[in-house]
Amino acid sequence: MKLNSWGLRLRLWIAMVLLFGLVYVILALAGSLLGFGGYTFYAALGFGIVFLQYLIGPSIVQLSMGVKYVSESEAPELHQMVSDLAMAAGIPKPKIGISNLNVPNAFAFGRTKKDGRVCVTRGLLNILNKEELKAVLGHELAHIKHNDMAVTTLISAIPLICYYIALSFFWGGDSRNNGGFIIGILAFIAYLLGQLIVLFVSRTREYYADQGSIEFGCQPDKLASALYKLVYGSATASKEEIKNIQGIKAFFLNDVSIASNEINELSQLDINRDGEISAGELSQLKYKKVNIKTTDKLMELVSTHPNMLKRIERLAEYS
Repeated sequence: MKLNSWGLRLRLWIAMVLLFGLVYVILALAGSLLGFGGYTFYAALGFGIVFLQYLIGPSIVQLSMGVKYVSESEAPELHQMVSDLAMAAGIPKPKIGISNLNVPNAFAFGRTKKDGRVCVTRGLLNILNKEELKAVLGHELAHIKHNDMAVTTLISAIPLICYYIALSFFWGGDSRNNGGFIIGILAFIAYLLGQLIVLFVSRTREYYADQGSIEFGCQPDKLASALYKLVYGSATASKEEIKNIQGIKAFFLNDVSIASNEINELSQLDINRDGEISAGELSQLKYKKVNIKTTDKLMELVSTHPNMLKRIERLAEYS
């Protein structure tokens, strides 16, 4: 199934242009105030931060999640699913890992398509059926196909650069032409705006990966059902487990920190209360308006993931 993805691609490109434009303006202002040497320093700092994140990002995720890579003999069914999906996506087969985390989830990371890695948690393997697991793996392979793991790594460094510039001008004692404090304020505003744009990119890439899963042959209702189970699993997980993975939740399929709020809304989709979302239950979303509370809409602006009810409503359009 070939779906129209131009709208999602355009959103990502516009957001990235805005981010790089934002940091360019701040660097240019800093350079004009400090002279060429100052600009060179901040440009080098920015490049250094981005390059360092690019180099060590996969290792940080791997260590944080306690990933153990598994061979084909250890997990034959998992390997077969990933092989079939990689062929459908037209990408090299990624390395496959399992994390012993009880919170059900999956994530993809790596620097390039050839360096792609897809991992699932024990909690995920315990609650999903075969077709739901395939749909989740399709979502993760879509992240690899779109190269958005590297994009997220690169753009997430930009607000950090603005933050360092702000601190430097606030506390560096440079008041040349009385402009240092003003640039510090502008850099801090750029940092806040940059964070919002990074979160917007993170949410958009989830919609894009959902669409990719469908393009690779997975069923929309199976992905919707898997997401429902993931949210329930996160909502019932211990606070300690959730706290331990807060720093890398952007890599997951859902925002684990707000799962308790989302599960109440999603439960209304499970009409027969069997713990799954069937094709029939999903198709009903095509014909009824979904009401999302204002507080949830505001929470979405500062979330790494889209509102789950909106996300499943979009999956209904593909069914």
